[in-house]
Amino acid sequence: MDNAGKEREAVQLMAEAEKRVKASHSFLRGLFGGNTRIEEACEMYTRAANMFKMAKNWSAAGNAFCQAAKLHMQLQSKHDSATSFVDAGNAYKKADPQAKKTASPEPSLTEWIFSLFFLNAYASEAINCLNAAIDIYTDMGRFTIAAKHHITIAEIYETELVDIEKVGANTMDNPLLKYSAKDYFFKAALCHFIVDELNAKLALEKYEEMFPAFTDSRECKLLKKLLEAHEEQNSEAYTEAVKEFDSISRLDQWLTTMLLRIKKSIQGDGEGDGDLK
Repeated sequence: MDNAGKEREAVQLMAEAEKRVKASHSFLRGLFGGNTRIEEACEMYTRAANMFKMAKNWSAAGNAFCQAAKLHMQLQSKHDSATSFVDAGNAYKKADPQAKKTASPEPSLTEWIFSLFFLNAYASEAINCLNAAIDIYTDMGRFTIAAKHHITIAEIYETELVDIEKVGANTMDNPLLKYSAKDYFFKAALCHFIVDELNAKLALEKYEEMFPAFTDSRECKLLKKLLEAHEEQNSEAYTEAVKEFDSISRLDQWLTTMLLRIKKSIQGDGEGDGDLK
């Protein structure tokens, strides 16, 4: 089957899924077999998404995965819903640049996630979905929204760490917290740095207190060097610290953008060439 045929089949599946969703809303269907209709619709949306993927219609695949995710949540299948949201995010990321600008990543990948996953104590699923949203917004150049989500992720880790302290030191061996938290605290501190130097200092102190292992990380040491350079208004020291960090851990697009914004706040660097290295 060629791509056009796959898309036609996917469109038909989407239409059938929509019919089943509507049928599940009727009074009698709600009493007898409403969930069965939803389950069937969910399966059809997923099949449609995969057909769109095979046809390389990534935007349509993302939309179909989002529809499936919403139905999974309606069925109380939170893990399956999270997986579908991540699949949606990956599909949106593969869409062509023009499609990324016109196809909305849907609030379901951001605010909707937290009202359902985080508030229901599914923090890891919420983080996975937010990471997908961050990737999408970064690709779209919407760094402010991405930055807000990095802060939210850091706040989730803070909450997790508070809970961990209550249940005992053994829980600190949780790999999700031990190896990933430092990255989110680092990015969150940079977001605070964008606001002002004092905000960054207070955030750094807070993260070190919450997660002592963060103090020995390269990310924390870089933050302290950047704060010192910023306080002294030393653009060269700032650049040198970033260069040293980048020689070991390559900076991605988001980090580069945030670090450049902070560098430009150093007096006399606002008209610079925007170079970090």
